[in-house]
Amino acid sequence: MKLLKAPLFWLIVGVTAIFALLPLLSNNITLRETLVLSAIYIILAANLNLMIGYTGYVNFGSIVFFGLGGYLTLWLVGSHHWGLYSAVLVAGVSVSALAFLLGIGILRLRGAYFALATIGVNEAVKDFVSNFDVWGGSEGIFLPFTAYKAMGGAGKALWTVYLLIVLVMGSSLLLSLAVKRSKFGLGLFAIREDEDAAVVLGVKAPLYKTLAYSLSAFLPAIAGGLYFFKNGSVVPEEAFNLNLSIEAIVMVMLGGQGTVTGPAIGAFLYERLRGMLLTIPGLSNFHMVIAGVLLLLIILFAPGGLMGWLYRIWPRLRRVLE
Repeated sequence: MKLLKAPLFWLIVGVTAIFALLPLLSNNITLRETLVLSAIYIILAANLNLMIGYTGYVNFGSIVFFGLGGYLTLWLVGSHHWGLYSAVLVAGVSVSALAFLLGIGILRLRGAYFALATIGVNEAVKDFVSNFDVWGGSEGIFLPFTAYKAMGGAGKALWTVYLLIVLVMGSSLLLSLAVKRSKFGLGLFAIREDEDAAVVLGVKAPLYKTLAYSLSAFLPAIAGGLYFFKNGSVVPEEAFNLNLSIEAIVMVMLGGQGTVTGPAIGAFLYERLRGMLLTIPGLSNFHMVIAGVLLLLIILFAPGGLMGWLYRIWPRLRRVLE
């Protein structure tokens, strides 16, 4: 109930409603496709923040959850004729459980060793899927058009999936807020500041880290399932694109790691910047270069990100934008 009294809770609900209603009321497909990318980026950044911002562990392979969710969903829908809702739910739970098992092993590592291990996990999964004939190997999975009939056809299905992605976006931000205000969140922050001291104080660091890693996989896996269902296909190169993991880190740092609002703002601004660069001749192939330069500038001159800068100017803003 305390969460309901937080101004940020209702702000998240309001922004989610705006995302849902703007393209729906105007029947603007272009706006819908623009906002769906923003929503996906916000989901990836908000959940990655559970590891980077809350726990202090840099995960370079977070996109693996998104990709596995997409593969599991399309496999269940296309090959086994499951409904979308049950398929994405099973995908989310399955990927989260897999992340828990992986976390038990790789979260014994710290710092650069953990970061390198997450890259290895992503590349290992990508290679496995590329050679896994049940999931189409390197050619991926393509949904038949009949998969959309149960949702009233492709047109209605796209609107339904959009609303579901927006709902997952709002849930990601609310999850981030709930974790931050919980005893579990305090334990994660203690691990981030000094893991050895946290253990001495009674924080069950191995369990807390593994739970955070598993939790950060659940909603991205669902989002991946919805996104690739919307596209009608999934291939290894797109599902496990390491560049998107790096971009997600830039989004978190740009907005402000360890905050609820920061990763969302950073993701939205980065998506707008990326979209603009892709439409400018001569710069469309340099968005990753600009992302790297942007990350370097943030680390050197604004480690607190946009939210850290805003907090310095308006300290009272902390009461609303956590």
